Amino acid sequence: MTGDAKTLKAGPKSLGSELIIPAIAFFFTLYYFYTIMDAPWTAQVAAFIVGSILILLVVSFVIKTLKSLSNGEGVLGFENLVKPRFLLRKRAILLVLTIAFIIAVPALGFTITTFVFIATAMLVLSDFEKKRFIIFLAITLSVGGYLLFIVAFETRFPEGPFEIFVKGFF
Repeated sequence: MTGDAKTLKAGPKSLGSELIIPAIAFFFTLYYFYTIMDAPWTAQVAAFIVGSILILLVVSFVIKTLKSLSNGEGVLGFENLVKPRFLLRKRAILLVLTIAFIIAVPALGFTITTFVFIATAMLVLSDFEKKRFIIFLAITLSVGGYLLFIVAFETRFPEGPFEIFVKGFF
């Protein structure tokens, strides 16, 4: 545990800010379900499976949060958005990485962009420790994503140099 992490104050945890991403994920999943109505059945099945898992996780997280609120372990506050201050830099970098991913994916394609995003995000979050493991994991996840979504489910993700190169193999 770092010295900065030890300085966090004890007491009820501010839980409101932890509900922002699950709420966005929930509504995005509902929107995604709506948009895939005319997609091929394989894409609909994949979307339903992934979306259902995501909704199940969001519901369980909300139930856990409600239990914490009722037990007095937490409050419905949003101070965690700016505290602890030592995490603000990492949060800003992750926001920039996410925006860069969205901008770059049409040009670089799904697999390369996913690899760069996962590797960079995990390196930032780990303070650049275990670089080899992180690169291996990022390669595994991005190629696995390619094999699952593009090859197996025939999802139409943006093609880049990697997808064009390996298209002939599948």
